[in-house]
Amino acid sequence: MFNQNNKKMMEIKKDPALPKSKYEEVLAKYNTQLDDKTVEEEVKRIISEKVPENDTLEIKKFLMGSVELTSLSTTDSDQSIMAFTEKVNQFDEAYPLLPHVATICVYPCFASVVSNTLDVEGVEIACVSGSFPSSQALIEVKVAETALAVKDGATEIDIVMPVGKFLCGDYEGVCDDISELKQACGDKAMKVILETGCLKTASNIKKASILSMYAGADYIKTSTGKLSPAATPEAAYVMCQAIKEYYDETGIQIGFKPAGGLNTVNDALIYYTIVKEILGEKWLTNKWFRLGTSRLANMLLSEVTGQETKFF
Repeated sequence: MFNQNNKKMMEIKKDPALPKSKYEEVLAKYNTQLDDKTVEEEVKRIISEKVPENDTLEIKKFLMGSVELTSLSTTDSDQSIMAFTEKVNQFDEAYPLLPHVATICVYPCFASVVSNTLDVEGVEIACVSGSFPSSQALIEVKVAETALAVKDGATEIDIVMPVGKFLCGDYEGVCDDISELKQACGDKAMKVILETGCLKTASNIKKASILSMYAGADYIKTSTGKLSPAATPEAAYVMCQAIKEYYDETGIQIGFKPAGGLNTVNDALIYYTIVKEILGEKWLTNKWFRLGTSRLANMLLSEVTGQETKFF
């Protein structure tokens, strides 16, 4: 009987004669029917034609200021996070002519450690929250974790979109989760991680981007870095398109953060170029464009200083 009822519910849901939900109406304002091959070809064109002109010392310096220095390890401790944060303090003294990193990103239990240790003004304290990286927890637990992180000093919150709900077509559930967590953030910026590797298609990435922004995201972010594939240029291209269209429709500027799989300076230049080509100069600031990576910090520093440097 359960299976028969479930089947009927699915049939009702698919009936085109029924009125659209408000989430479907939101999606209908945007082009979400994308061809994966077309996206892939356009990304290849941008990389081959546009990336070389952005391979400059000044842009590499700029990218250092967009890095979100991240420690999300099972072995993290108060002592290790304190030392991690002290590195940011020391960097500001050692390289006063270079931009400091944008953010230190940690688990919520270390928000107070970072807050009490960080001396550098302008560096944000981000916490992954809402049952990162799976987002599989009761909403009450997610809200409590987020509120506690903010109370302890987090100035930004990174959450994961409930991917399972999205893939099942439960757009209301997706948006409700994001909206409740945004309320828990108060006036602190919230990044919504789409986990694009699980979404598979450009169309899904576009829909998830639109719904996340509609529900309250201040930034959209590609990946947790805990699953493979993580960030890809193709996902970034689609997400930036969504941000641009959403801005044109609403006037609301949303930030972008690729994360996971940023292994080389050239990777960072590719994402910079995609943002530049699709979103333009308005997004090319250390506030609106972030890079979720730690290994990249030393690589960028090495290229900027002209010698191999392992500072972080």
